Amino acid sequence: MSQPLWAPWRMEYILGKKQKDSCVFCVTEGALEEEAQQRLVLHQEPRVLVMLNRFPFAPGHLLVIPRAHVSDLQDLDDADHDALFRLVRASVSHLKRAVQCGGINIGLNLGPVAGAGIAEHLHVHIVPRWAGDTNFMPVVANTRVVPQSLDDTRAYLATFFREPASPGAHE
Repeated sequence: MSQPLWAPWRMEYILGKKQKDSCVFCVTEGALEEEAQQRLVLHQEPRVLVMLNRFPFAPGHLLVIPRAHVSDLQDLDDADHDALFRLVRASVSHLKRAVQCGGINIGLNLGPVAGAGIAEHLHVHIVPRWAGDTNFMPVVANTRVVPQSLDDTRAYLATFFREPASPGAHE
């Protein structure tokens, strides 16, 4: 007989109230540490922020988000666009040091047809990858195994975002 694979955090998403009047990515600049922890925010800047994906594809799955609430890249002004992609670059550097991954997927899903779960507020996914990290679970059981709680992942990664990134370094 097979053993169940428990993922109790999924019930929060399945049964949780879906807020249509607010955006999960809109975080007030300078949010207090308690709110930042609850929202899984790792790093904040005036125009952009980094948070963990609450429903990750892999441990350390980051979202880099402009504060501007727009759905398309062309709607970002030059300063927001520049800040977004500078933070994407810095986040990759921090993540490589933190989790020692073998590679990274970076992507945007613009629009529901492209796979955007939250299409109203554009965001960049940064997903660390390791050799052999794709296994039978997503294929056979439509299940992802994430080996660490989001709170523990946030606490660990936040220490790396307190240090300056080395954008030119290829770690």
